[in-house]
Amino acid sequence: MIKSYLKTAFRFLLKNKTFSFINIFGLAAGTLCCLYILLYVQQQFNYDKQHKNAKDIYRLTTDLALSGDKHHSGTSSPPITPAMRAEFPEVQNYTRIVKTDILGAKQHLLRYKEKSFYETGALYVDSTFFNMFTYHFVYGNPEHALDEPYDMVLLKPTAEKLFGQENPVGKMVNIDDAYGKHDFKITGVVDQSLGKSHIEGNLFITIKSGDTGKGIASITEWAGNNFLFGYVQLRPGTDPASLERKLPAFLNKHAADRLKVLGMQKQLHLQHVSDIHTGSGYEIELTQTADPSFLLVLVLIAVLIQVIACINFMNLSTARASQRAKEVGVRKVIGAGKFDLVKQFLGESFLLAFIGVIIALPLLYFCLPYLNDITRANIELSFFADYRLWLMLAALVLVTGLLAGSYPAFYLSNFEAIKVIKGNFGNRISATVIRKGLVVGQFVLSIAMITGIIVIYAQLNYIKSKDIGFDKNQKLVFNFYTNDAQNKMPALAKDLKQLSDVKFVTSADNYLSQFVLHDHGVYPEGGDMATAIDAQNIACDEYFVKTNGIKMVSGRDFIKGDSNKVLINQTMAKRLNLNAQTAQGAKLYQKYNDKPATFVTVVGVMKDFNYNSLKGDVRPFMLVYDGYAGDFSSVIVSVGSNNYQKLLGQIGAIWAKNLPAVPFEYAFMDAEVQKQYEGEIVLSQIINSFTIIAIIISCLGLFGLAAFSAEQRRKEIGIRKVLGSSISGVVVLLSRDFLILVGISFAIATPIAIYAMNKWLRIFAYRVPLSWWMFALAGILAVVIALITVSSQAIKAALLNPVKSLKTE
Repeated sequence: MIKSYLKTAFRFLLKNKTFSFINIFGLAAGTLCCLYILLYVQQQFNYDKQHKNAKDIYRLTTDLALSGDKHHSGTSSPPITPAMRAEFPEVQNYTRIVKTDILGAKQHLLRYKEKSFYETGALYVDSTFFNMFTYHFVYGNPEHALDEPYDMVLLKPTAEKLFGQENPVGKMVNIDDAYGKHDFKITGVVDQSLGKSHIEGNLFITIKSGDTGKGIASITEWAGNNFLFGYVQLRPGTDPASLERKLPAFLNKHAADRLKVLGMQKQLHLQHVSDIHTGSGYEIELTQTADPSFLLVLVLIAVLIQVIACINFMNLSTARASQRAKEVGVRKVIGAGKFDLVKQFLGESFLLAFIGVIIALPLLYFCLPYLNDITRANIELSFFADYRLWLMLAALVLVTGLLAGSYPAFYLSNFEAIKVIKGNFGNRISATVIRKGLVVGQFVLSIAMITGIIVIYAQLNYIKSKDIGFDKNQKLVFNFYTNDAQNKMPALAKDLKQLSDVKFVTSADNYLSQFVLHDHGVYPEGGDMATAIDAQNIACDEYFVKTNGIKMVSGRDFIKGDSNKVLINQTMAKRLNLNAQTAQGAKLYQKYNDKPATFVTVVGVMKDFNYNSLKGDVRPFMLVYDGYAGDFSSVIVSVGSNNYQKLLGQIGAIWAKNLPAVPFEYAFMDAEVQKQYEGEIVLSQIINSFTIIAIIISCLGLFGLAAFSAEQRRKEIGIRKVLGSSISGVVVLLSRDFLILVGISFAIATPIAIYAMNKWLRIFAYRVPLSWWMFALAGILAVVIALITVSSQAIKAALLNPVKSLKTE
């Protein structure tokens, strides 16, 4: 029986090559996209599940509120997790991670014998780190890898750059960075073969090392200093919600007085380790997380593309039902029951889905680099190593086969044997309505996705062109990562100023568009820390405002020797109840612990500018004058020439003179600003690529239906031409019905797109307004695409010789 079904299915596919190609290509393309997206989403949700005690590991997160400013951070204060281990029997272990970027050391110069290079991703961790988090040790022992000061574990790629394939355990490596020069002993090498983690480090250094360790150990602050990532391992069977309910009293016991003095509200929460990578809303994270709404959009796209491919199968199967009507009738006459026919047609559907998967797999293998480039991912296919891939493929075949084949199977099996054998088969009204409804559904999805592309591109163009309050163009940024390099910054800056194409040069501890590391509470005269506002700040010299093109509202810019002077933005003046026009001379205070209050003096007010992403509103911000170059880590150069090749050659020569042992590296500020929107750029590329595939699949289905319609109406077209109808008239006749369906699709898709795009745009504080032209353009594109697809078959039918069309009559 099965052999007979398969033979019949293959005969039908070979006989109807256009029908087979459209369905197989559509299902293969849909399966390729669907499979890749599912693999991508699966990878994102599998982060940190490889740890032996993953089910019991939680991160401590912090909610802070200070004078109306609310902060949600994945960090906490240094003393909290050790105290939890000491006071809660539910807590079995703890570890802490300090990201050196947060403390000002972004890169580290590693030296071993003649080899030296800069490396990022250094993490200071407690000695318990590898007891809680499971890594595969290529060399070394996780139990005692970080017991002693200056012990260090390397990630395998970093170890190979230094030592090649030899075992480096016990060898000494010198690290030169913003903390100074120190020798570290290699105690282990790990890789990521067990799985991905939100903890991405190239260097794991014991937290007890040097002044950094001493500084962290000496911190007793429970309210502020929320700069490290704290993790606790609960004892098996512990209810985390029950423990979390104890945290307010625990925090109140240790920090109530301090929080009151600071006017701060603080809450602690537990976040499961496997939820960190797909969490969102935290201002400070160890690494880039995957927005769950972004992953939801991807899954939705995967489902939509597969549904569009399935709709093609349904439509073409039911449209060509007349060709199989007599087969159904004969089978019923010789004893086949309805269920037998359903099995046969579902079997054909499963066969097509299976062929689609077989074709999709090699296509996916070859397209993988391109798809990974679009999503900025590193998906790898392990056909024989991962059983989940085969389960996913089986599920795709099953779901696609059922979805695509169920309606045609039941529709075809319902034919009445006597009628169809007599030739009384006619196209049923209900089937026609359903078929048109499915075409509408396809184009609703396609138009909504086209609208999404248009709106996302409009928003990204808006971001590029919006005046962000400072000049990001023609700015070169140079970063300095070691004390020796930072000490030579004044000489370098002096030489750079001599170049004719250099307008201004400034030094600072950060540059605009980067995460602002420093913030603290300040209050005006008559206030106290309980009424202080949280102000982010950058320390800089007297050229920062000129170099970055920041506009002043009142007062003056910095001048040399402006010790304890600050420039504040308009938002900060407003929050402090200061008049932006007369704020010059105002004193801003801060007070910590039992030390006397200190103050700085406002010398000017800057016009608000977006020093960070346009996703957020402008927050209170100030520039703090600092005359000591050793506090700076960045030099920003404003240039007046577009001949960067010549200019960079000149700067490179100056660099070699002042910093011969330091690699010449630079960045363009406009590119750094653009990096803030990488997630949106990736989303636009994904939607763009997969929308094109969805449109191609939809058009193939429309092409098949148009060809079938033209074939069914061949004699009608012949009669019309004999009676004088023109070619254009015939084309309009055959195209009109399909264009009406596209118009209906547009009417349905527009409100859906408006809702979806409004929701997406809410993530931006500054956003492009939705305009009628965006939706009109999507509709016009859909009409043009449909017209091109349908008219090709309509013109072909209109050009046929009517004699040939009517000769059988």
